[in-house]
Amino acid sequence: MPGRDPLAGIDGRTASILCYVPWLGWIMSIIVLASDRYRRDRALRFHGFQALYLFVAWLMENEVIWPMLRHNDFTLRPLHNVLQAVLLGASIFMMIKAAHRQQYALPVIGDLAEKSMTDN
Repeated sequence: MPGRDPLAGIDGRTASILCYVPWLGWIMSIIVLASDRYRRDRALRFHGFQALYLFVAWLMENEVIWPMLRHNDFTLRPLHNVLQAVLLGASIFMMIKAAHRQQYALPVIGDLAEKSMTDN
């Protein structure tokens, strides 16, 4: 049906949770931040920004840090696994916080999300 809102069945809580799904949540984050439907939902927009910055942290770890560790001393390679576990843990933690409708700011990333909220 033309003109139907594809996000009509997704409430703010569900959208917040979906923003933190590893490797796919960035798509929902962009939808949330670009959508007029969610423009006035400050909590959801905060989760959208924070999840997007968390995804950028994943990218930086995979595309910058891991290549440097991979070609260096073998004792540094486990650091990649630790960083991946921390990022996955942060994503799961934030999905739980979003499910409980809590706006929790992660260190550094949460500050960037708050600043992004004030710039809009």
